[in-house]
Amino acid sequence: MSEIKLVAETRTHFGKGAARKIRRDHKIPAVIYGHGAEPVHITLPGHDTMMALKSANALLEIEVDGKSQLALAKDVQRDPVKPVIEHVDLVVVRRGEKVTVDVQIHTEGEAAIETVVTVESQTIQLDVQATNIPQNVTVSVEGLAAGTQIHASALELPEGAELVSDPELLVVNITQQITAEALESELAEAEAEAGIEHDESDEEAGQVQASEDATDEGDAAAPEADAG
Repeated sequence: MSEIKLVAETRTHFGKGAARKIRRDHKIPAVIYGHGAEPVHITLPGHDTMMALKSANALLEIEVDGKSQLALAKDVQRDPVKPVIEHVDLVVVRRGEKVTVDVQIHTEGEAAIETVVTVESQTIQLDVQATNIPQNVTVSVEGLAAGTQIHASALELPEGAELVSDPELLVVNITQQITAEALESELAEAEAEAGIEHDESDEEAGQVQASEDATDEGDAAAPEADAG
């Protein structure tokens, strides 16, 4: 993964008011720390930072006061409503060192017909070179039958990567596809056990009424037949 360069500014004003002003100027307050150095409070360019952080585990080259250092986003605080980043914690990394990151699971291929592929774990933890973080780990499900389970220990990891997650972690589970009839039956059984009752629909009520009317007509016709 190539580095993404961001030119930052040091900041000396803190607190909610100062942070709001930074964001009004379309910038993002951040702090960079690690390797025993004192934390440095900085301001990042808003648009460029948002674009960079669209990629998980983006390796950033942060330039502050003419000096550059590599960093990873450790924590990104986002506004719960608006598409805005409120604050970023950055941790310094160095070339050649390994870091622990969560890497996305990506499936490819088609499993056997009438099966359902469920990704039970969306990410796995890996130890990887800071300058060689994979975007994802690919898992092939091509032709796999129902009942197949793929655990973390069976994944084909990128070169140089080491598994940190539990080797027994279930990553992909392939099950038999349930038919609509079976699903409806299971749902009805579950509702019955829970004591859930449904009101009759207009169509069902009409069918019941038609059946009752037919029965009444039959009963009325019976005495006439006897009289003959």
